[in-house]
Amino acid sequence: MPKTLPKVRSLWLILIISSFLAMRGQDASDSGARELVPLIQLLEERYEVKFSYADEDLEGILVYLDASGPLEQILEELRQQTQLLIRQLNNRYYTISKSTTVDICATVLDNFENNSIPGATVEVMGSSIAVTTASDGSFSLKEIPRKATLKIRYLGYKTLYITADRLLRNNPCTTLMLSVLYQQLDEVIVYKYLTSGLSKQSDGSILMKPGDFGLLPGLTEPDVLQTIQALPGIKSIDETVSNINIRGGTNDQNLLLWDGIQMYQSGHFFGLISAFNPYLTEEVSIIKNGSSARYGGGLSGIIRMQTYDEVQRNYYGGAGINLIGGDLYAHIPLSDRLAFQFSARRSVTDFLNTPTYSEFFDRAFQDTEISGPGSVNTDRIASRDENFYFYDFSGKVLYDLGDRHKLRLNFQSVTNDLTYSEILSADDSENRSNLDQTNLSFGARLSSNWSQDLSTRILIYHTEYELDSDVFSESSGQALFQLNQVNENALKTELSYRFNNQLRWLAGYQFFETGITNTTRVNLPFFESSIKNLLYTHAAFTEWQYNGPGKKLLGTAGLRLNYLQNPGNFDEVYLEPRLSLGYAISDAFRLEVLGELKNQATHQIIDLEQNFLGIEKRRWVLADGSSLPVAKSKQVSAGLHFDKGHWLAGLEVFYKEVDGISTDTQGFQNENQFSGEIGRYRVNGIEALLNYKSEQWSNWISYAFNQNNYTFEALQPATFPNNLDIRHTLTLGSNYTYDNFKIAVGLNYRTGKPFTEPQPAPNDINSTAVPARINFQPPNSSRLPDYLRMDASLVYSFRLSEGIQANAGASVLNLSGRKNILDTYFRLNDQDEIERVENISLGLTPNLSFRIRF
Repeated sequence: MPKTLPKVRSLWLILIISSFLAMRGQDASDSGARELVPLIQLLEERYEVKFSYADEDLEGILVYLDASGPLEQILEELRQQTQLLIRQLNNRYYTISKSTTVDICATVLDNFENNSIPGATVEVMGSSIAVTTASDGSFSLKEIPRKATLKIRYLGYKTLYITADRLLRNNPCTTLMLSVLYQQLDEVIVYKYLTSGLSKQSDGSILMKPGDFGLLPGLTEPDVLQTIQALPGIKSIDETVSNINIRGGTNDQNLLLWDGIQMYQSGHFFGLISAFNPYLTEEVSIIKNGSSARYGGGLSGIIRMQTYDEVQRNYYGGAGINLIGGDLYAHIPLSDRLAFQFSARRSVTDFLNTPTYSEFFDRAFQDTEISGPGSVNTDRIASRDENFYFYDFSGKVLYDLGDRHKLRLNFQSVTNDLTYSEILSADDSENRSNLDQTNLSFGARLSSNWSQDLSTRILIYHTEYELDSDVFSESSGQALFQLNQVNENALKTELSYRFNNQLRWLAGYQFFETGITNTTRVNLPFFESSIKNLLYTHAAFTEWQYNGPGKKLLGTAGLRLNYLQNPGNFDEVYLEPRLSLGYAISDAFRLEVLGELKNQATHQIIDLEQNFLGIEKRRWVLADGSSLPVAKSKQVSAGLHFDKGHWLAGLEVFYKEVDGISTDTQGFQNENQFSGEIGRYRVNGIEALLNYKSEQWSNWISYAFNQNNYTFEALQPATFPNNLDIRHTLTLGSNYTYDNFKIAVGLNYRTGKPFTEPQPAPNDINSTAVPARINFQPPNSSRLPDYLRMDASLVYSFRLSEGIQANAGASVLNLSGRKNILDTYFRLNDQDEIERVENISLGLTPNLSFRIRF
């Protein structure tokens, strides 16, 4: 069945705008500055001297001086402004050369009041050099690379990137202006969390900055969706990033946003690797409760990724490779107001078989129609051939229309592709299978600061997800095609007004058009089914943010009104209050209370019979108001946090209830698998963290207790443990930094997930039914063995050449090689005998990486 992409008029508009902007980009020259080379030529004529220099050393250097006065005075001023090495050989001849290192100084001020900014962080990127500004906002650095890029940041201000050679003037030092970032009211950092680059926020969310990221066990690179699983209350029961469970919820109850665009695919290698390149991702917010009213859906949690959003005058980038794939990224300035960012990644799995790939392959394709080495299906085939690869690409055009208006254009493409064929031993016939999984997204955002207090934002986007497979059996002549497709167009508007330093108002309107199609076609016997549903969502929201004196009380209260229309099925209105309160009891203790109501109309059903080659069992569907209603959730939590000196501790309790779930969306593997009953789950729990941190060490222990139960009134018994009911989870971790070395080790433990066993023989099979079926014990009355895994990582950073930093890393997942059972279920074979199928975790999985940054 041919695939066609929908006609998206906004795509043509984006392409036209980006082409127009690219043609307009042009460099602006600083007024009052003059090029150094013409000035040197003028000095040679005026003072009858000669200068010897390399053109490339002086090319592009601007200076601020006139050419009057004594020659030595002019040359000394040149030395001060450029730090060039100017030497006199005799009365007439001079040499000019460029030093590899420079001494710099500057004073950091805010760009509205011209007040000094003490305590701002000044970091030489790609090195361990960092200082903070003095009480008057000044700083100085000695003998740093001339082309080094400095990163200057301070809470509440936009981060500034500038090269060292623009700060050469020492008398007086250069003045730098930081722009105030007013939207930071709800992002006040409370404390460092586990490792550098992770911090707890005053609104209860967790903020991750991949660019500042430290090291976690088992990772040498900051994989976004792997990293968040180190946080209490977040885990993946099946070890995949495409099935992340936040406080006992299913993966489809997570709202995944990339630059404001909703993503319906999150993983490569069918869930084992995050699909989002972290190196152009500036920050990631993880919200478990008390979310802003601007967010709809995400009953269990929100994962919001934001790429770098400021036009920098200097280019930067990097590249890397590991035993699964390679990637590269760059920020390319085209003018002072225009820049382009891109990132690209591709696997090497279709032409290079590594130990990491072998472990990933065995983990991903066990218990599927794809026969891997050691699979139970191996003896039925004479030969097999698979070709698997994945790639992702993202691009972003950043254009500042002026000081107050910014236009951003985004594009992302994510693809997994598998082609598989096997020759059967019985008759030499061939089976061929293909599986494609893609996510394609476009977005355009206009942000405007109309005044110091008033700002607006408009975002339009189109995103589409597609999962399709086709299977052909030569012996039977049967061909099967399956398609799951999501198309979404959206408009998001937002207005923010600051009444004063304590009070801000946020309001907006959003519109979503979501269409989901599920198609199945079989040629022998002929069967075709194509079901398409459409959902229109109108949402209006308002929110008040309060920042009390001394920041003792921080609060956000919001209200979201949703109107959902599924033509021919339902029209419903939902009102959702949101609340986030934080109160500083003392300098060390902080209390927080969070609560929210939400609804969600998109679900992933888990169909174990109509799955995609056994690899992807989930397909997106829309609520129809009857057999699959709109799900509704309510959640409340309270936490007490301590942060003083080297110690950090936190304790949270929560209660969450989600109504309107179906057995079709929960992954049952017993007699309830196809019952389609509607019910709810309730989960309450405790999350605790203890963290000791110093400049070199960070050691932590986290614990989570969950009690998670289903209630389906039509089943017997009506209440029983949730499929995701993991009662106890314990994590131990430690990372250590010594000079250029970083090392991390960790231990993950959790109790086993529940499952349903057959009745003891001889009552285990109902032979009177046609076909025969298994008689099961009460649902989820048994539990798998406990899960235990140890991981380790090591990274060494070094300077490859001037302006190029590198690091080499090694990691091991499941250091002990323990075979953890992730899931188990029972089925009848052709002889009506019960088979037990077990899904096993990753084995000992090594990985190596090498990266450069420039």
